[in-house]
Amino acid sequence: MNTVAYFFFQNMALIIAFMFLYIKLKDFFLERKITSFLLISPLLASFLSLVVMLHPLEYEGMKLDLREVPLFFISFIGGWKWGLVSSILPSLYRFSLGGPTVIEGIMQSILLPVLIGSLFYGKGNFIPETTILNLKKLIGTLLLFEVIKSILMIITTPITVQLSFIMSIFAVLAVLGMGLMLNDANRSNMMKKELLYLSNHDSLTHLPNIRWFKEEAQKQLDKKSKVAIAMFDVDYFKKFNDTNGHQAGDEVLRDLSQLLADHIGKEALIARYGGEEFIIFYKNATNRVYIEDVISRFKDKIEQFPFIGRENIPEQKVTISVGISFSNSNDSLENMIKEADQALYESKNSGRNKVTVYSEGQTKSIIEPS
Repeated sequence: MNTVAYFFFQNMALIIAFMFLYIKLKDFFLERKITSFLLISPLLASFLSLVVMLHPLEYEGMKLDLREVPLFFISFIGGWKWGLVSSILPSLYRFSLGGPTVIEGIMQSILLPVLIGSLFYGKGNFIPETTILNLKKLIGTLLLFEVIKSILMIITTPITVQLSFIMSIFAVLAVLGMGLMLNDANRSNMMKKELLYLSNHDSLTHLPNIRWFKEEAQKQLDKKSKVAIAMFDVDYFKKFNDTNGHQAGDEVLRDLSQLLADHIGKEALIARYGGEEFIIFYKNATNRVYIEDVISRFKDKIEQFPFIGRENIPEQKVTISVGISFSNSNDSLENMIKEADQALYESKNSGRNKVTVYSEGQTKSIIEPS
């Protein structure tokens, strides 16, 4: 009994250690967007199965171990292709050992777990960073395999029913441990992603916030390329809120944010600056006319959009005032934001519903109200 217990803890220690290594490597590769990690996964499972086979429980001339655990697990999460790759090393090693049960050893403890695991593989469902395994399905599938394997082994080898049952329990505990470790790691990854998203996005509009915007814009500005910053806010927004209520005002900001993301977000950095004010950053802003035209057309889109409650404000439509700043060679990000803000103020001060470009310490209006 002591020998069996020692075998179990030895195999479990190897499996847990390799699972820990797998999770760390997974996080390392995926954080750096190195997709080749997916090709390494079955190789790691194959190597783990081989290492486990080097520490067997010897019984009646047989070498019993938990080789099926990593093979079944990788086939369950990755399908038959991963399973077949992972079976190569342990199959070659078992064949090299020879003996009267070599065929049974390969078929029952190497190829069979690959087959059963692959049959219950959820095609396209496994995402290394976020998938939470269904442990009931995982263990249920493993038990099916263990029943089939135990029956075959009892018929074809000298193993006893008691020892076969004990080995099955060991396998279940090992697979359960692997599943729990992977699920725990992926839950942690999802929580980190959610916290990162919340720290970088505005809770109302789900646009990036100004902190994220400044970090990303500064990276582009450091490249010394021509850039542009546009700032805009909603005209008469306080009056709109006072008349329609803050919930209606929030809905306007959400709709406006969606329009901003749809019409400009694909080619520029966008963010909510604060309140009813938003900010846009164009990198490689060599074509000033194009940028001014895009901003002007966006302004017109806002003016034409049927915002709920627009009939209760002047001119019965929601409009925006915009200020644009194009970079000079030595412009800092804060200076460009300041210039765009001054141009925005000029648009507001000269009648609203305008786009104004900051230029050489003065501003010029390029779009009059329609």
